[in-house]
Amino acid sequence: MSAEGRPSSGWFVAFEGGEACGKSTQAARLADRIGAVLTREPGGTPAGAALRAVLLDPTTNLADRAEALLIAADRAQHVAEVVRPELAAGRHVVTDRYIGSSLAYQGYGRGLPLDEVRSLSEWATGGLWPDVIVLLDVPLDVAAYRQAGTPDRLEAAGVDFHRRVVEGFRSLAAAEPERWVVVDGSPDVDEVEKAVWSAVTERLPDLS
Repeated sequence: MSAEGRPSSGWFVAFEGGEACGKSTQAARLADRIGAVLTREPGGTPAGAALRAVLLDPTTNLADRAEALLIAADRAQHVAEVVRPELAAGRHVVTDRYIGSSLAYQGYGRGLPLDEVRSLSEWATGGLWPDVIVLLDVPLDVAAYRQAGTPDRLEAAGVDFHRRVVEGFRSLAAAEPERWVVVDGSPDVDEVEKAVWSAVTERLPDLS
């Protein structure tokens, strides 16, 4: 079993979810556990880091389509420079955000046509999808309680926007249960880690 367009024996796992869902922590823990390359979007490459600064700067004024295009550019570079080479070398890759985030944030959140956002990301990645997408599902009130510090441009997009994003993630997972697994991200980090491990190894039993 392999993801579409993946030319290797390494497994590709993506973590998705709304703000403060704990995906960065859980992505790092899973990567450490299986000896995977840990990366992220946006910002997984030097060029991506520059794009991330623009995308998340609260003072940046971006049209919705411009936002989607910059994220797709980051993803194209990320796949070309990090994901495909590592997978081709037989290494596992764990990424903190991938195509699911574009569908949820720019599709459901911004209201851009979902099929167009999907086509843009598939073009940017050459059709490379993860073997497993882990959605950490956290209610908005829990996420709001966890957030601290000055919000970035996306975090500051408003409650209605983030509600659409969370509902979008749930819709995506429900529509493709063969690719997505949903884990409750509300408990403490150790309990969530156990649930993630159980869900991922159920799909990829050779990891255990």
